[in-house]
Amino acid sequence: MSVVFNLDAKKNARILLLSLRKIKFHVARCYLYELEDLICQFDSADILTPIFNPDLFKVTNRIANTVAQAVGSSKLINPLFKQVNLDKEYELFFVICQSPLDILTINSIKNWRNKCRKVVVWLDEIWAKDIEKWKVQLSFLQEFDYIFMNFSQSIEEVTKTIQRPCEYIPFGIDAIKFCPYPLNRERSVDLYSVGRRSQVTHQALLDLSERVNFFYIYETIKDLYTTDHRYHRSLYKNILKKSRYFIANRAKIDDTNATGDQQEVGARFFEGAAAGTVMLGVPPECESFTQSFDWEDAVIKVAYDAPNIAEILADLDSQPDRLQKIRTNNVINSLLKHDWVYRWETILATVGLNSTPAMMARKANLQNLAERILTRKNSEERSTHHSDQIHKQERTQMPVA
Repeated sequence: MSVVFNLDAKKNARILLLSLRKIKFHVARCYLYELEDLICQFDSADILTPIFNPDLFKVTNRIANTVAQAVGSSKLINPLFKQVNLDKEYELFFVICQSPLDILTINSIKNWRNKCRKVVVWLDEIWAKDIEKWKVQLSFLQEFDYIFMNFSQSIEEVTKTIQRPCEYIPFGIDAIKFCPYPLNRERSVDLYSVGRRSQVTHQALLDLSERVNFFYIYETIKDLYTTDHRYHRSLYKNILKKSRYFIANRAKIDDTNATGDQQEVGARFFEGAAAGTVMLGVPPECESFTQSFDWEDAVIKVAYDAPNIAEILADLDSQPDRLQKIRTNNVINSLLKHDWVYRWETILATVGLNSTPAMMARKANLQNLAERILTRKNSEERSTHHSDQIHKQERTQMPVA
């Protein structure tokens, strides 16, 4: 039962990250590892990575959390058994917990509170109806300065439970890598669907792909794990950038037992928009969605069960100007609003730390890319308008037979 702690250290690093990338390999975690990678790029960060058998960790983590629940305390219970001592001080300790089950892994760092001036956790997924169940794990976060959460409707109850500042923060995206420009490659995939899906809509799309030249990509296996999160994100973004339509629904739309009818924004919306797809589906009816996607046609509402999906797609295909506007608006807004650098900037400002020069350079790059896309869009519109005017003049000047 050997645990190794790998510390990828930088000289004068001000940030410490705890990453579970060598323990948790499910594809659902890859976008969080993407954020960690970017923090290391545009900030000065050390990343501490426990290395442990992932199958064994499933067992030890389940036992550790069960024991914590039984004794009513999350302190000192460590699913990794071994601890590491920090030998330097940091301005900020930042850890992402996709699930409350991840929280106890912080106990693998013996002196994290003494060595870090500020400590922040990003709590990814916790449904309001489950907060009481996770009360023991959440109590551990009472030692944290700030808790950021992307489930907006769970914030109030978590705040009451742990009596610490909890703030909403949306998902983000590597908007530069997901951006389809400047290559502007052909969108050879007609429709892309990942994750949960309606069997009704899926069957209608399968039927469509059998009848006509329609390229439909979907998942065929369950419980997807990856050997390297970077490979998965690279494949995913490249398929998205070549896709015309993308199905995006509110988080766990088909599992009300898990959500308790709570509606939240999933990562799919940020990924589909950044890649310039036309998103189809059921967005959540909540303020956090309307704030993040406040432009026209960000998502075209289509019922979860859509037996008429072929007719819907045919109608949209008859509106090429509208589709191009949607794609352009999705990309530009993603570049200006949803890159991970904006989320990291928010976190740093909250704890009183300044942005780095690399962050400012990235923001300038995002702005420049958005302006180039907008300039090209305006140029194409003027060219189209000019062509229409010429054709109109030619028609009016034609001699009457």
